[in-house]
Amino acid sequence: MAEQKEQKYITTIGRRKESTVRVYLREGTGKIRVNKRSFENYFPRESHRLVINQPIKTADFENKLDIFATIKGGGISGQAQALRHGISRAIVKLDETKRSIIKKEGFLTRDPREKERKKYGRKRARKRFQYSKR
Repeated sequence: MAEQKEQKYITTIGRRKESTVRVYLREGTGKIRVNKRSFENYFPRESHRLVINQPIKTADFENKLDIFATIKGGGISGQAQALRHGISRAIVKLDETKRSIIKKEGFLTRDPREKERKKYGRKRARKRFQYSKR
């Protein structure tokens, strides 16, 4: 019996706003699956796909990596940026020499901006009620 060589995945986590992504990356043919759906199906907007592919293009790994991701929480834009963060971390784990290129583009930095909480006595976090002089 011929044993099949099982290729290990590199696992990382990416975050942005309320979104959390678990990224499983290995060398392959360039397949990207998100929540068991095709990449184009999950992210129909071209701008989101461009954001996600940025670290892959920067590191020169086009059509060389298979990526499987599970995403939870947040909206579509936050999920796309979280996936970019996770893919960037995985590429650095795969090839440490690409770290300086990806770091310079800012893909390894977790965007710290979060939604501000609603304050009591207000409609939203900062919205005041209309001022009436008389």
